[in-house]
Amino acid sequence: MPARPPWRPHVWYAEAVAHVLLDLRMVRGRLHGIARYALELARRMPVLAPDLHFSALVPPEGLAPDLGALTPRMPLHRALAGFLSPLEQPALAADLVKLAPDAFHATSFSLPLFWNGRLVATLHDANHLALADQYTPAQSIYYRVVVGPRAKRATALVTVSEFSRDELAKHLKLSPYRLQVIHNGVDARFQPPTQAEAAAFRERYELPARYVAAVGNAKRFKNLALLKDFAGELPVPVVLLAGKGAVAHELGLHENVVDLEELPEDQMPLFYGAASALLLPSRYEGFGLPALEAMGAGCPVLASDTTALPEVVGNAALRLSPDDAAAWREATLRVLRDDVLSRELVELGRERVARFTWDDCARRTLAVYRRVLEAPAPGGSRGTPRR
Repeated sequence: MPARPPWRPHVWYAEAVAHVLLDLRMVRGRLHGIARYALELARRMPVLAPDLHFSALVPPEGLAPDLGALTPRMPLHRALAGFLSPLEQPALAADLVKLAPDAFHATSFSLPLFWNGRLVATLHDANHLALADQYTPAQSIYYRVVVGPRAKRATALVTVSEFSRDELAKHLKLSPYRLQVIHNGVDARFQPPTQAEAAAFRERYELPARYVAAVGNAKRFKNLALLKDFAGELPVPVVLLAGKGAVAHELGLHENVVDLEELPEDQMPLFYGAASALLLPSRYEGFGLPALEAMGAGCPVLASDTTALPEVVGNAALRLSPDDAAAWREATLRVLRDDVLSRELVELGRERVARFTWDDCARRTLAVYRRVLEAPAPGGSRGTPRR
């Protein structure tokens, strides 16, 4: 018999797993829309794409411990400098060189100017440019010096509405075809509360049996000052949740307006669901997530008929001019007095919100990642393309 060949160990060559780094540095304090967007993606990506490696860049102090279900289940790397701090750009470049991701998803308008790797950038709106007079000169300069030039070199650009795509293209001098529209979603926990749950929420926060809700901040384009022209004529108070106390006083909203302090995230569905209506008189929105979250919680919505809001709410809300206080007064009174209209808006809202899910947003964003990872790595990048 011929001699058997010598035994050789079987050698496995493991293929490198592509690393996608998500930016969560803006997740601080009360969760604004952009922070929620970033967290909703982060919680879904590892489940949707187990073949990829995901991690996140978080604030220097880490993430808050009370994020609950929104807490990302992936490695978290503390950034060297805070979001939009004076040392942000060199620190961000150092973080990216150290972590060497195959792709970096800048989930807000903070783009890495000094790092040339594969970049997915989500630009939510163009309000710093379209409404430059309502921001500091430094904020507008940041958009022109950092955001605009780096966006032109990004591997992929995402935005959240057709309106924002057109605005960004115009103000940043980009082709609109460079921007892919992927709508935000609404978490499934935004559901109508039971009568007992709504009553318990109102009792806990010492709110009346009926109220209309308003959300936003003191910035002029949020247009909350419009409330002072008709809030005093409503039979129920306006409960204002505006990110900090004393906003009602700052805006001169003294009559029939309750300035609610911060609410925990898990109370937001109850805040909307216990209200008789949500008033959203904003003059400029890149998307308008509160409108959809209120619809999900079974709250009738009255929204401005401008910017991205019509695209988001469709015919499921009463749409009004942001300049017509009398129309807002009459429409609010109609919703409060007409149970049939109120129920119709709730039903239309529930149908509308079913079109906007974070799972769909995450899947479409993942498809962007995969296209980006197939692209050649830019010069100087240490990333490894997928095979």
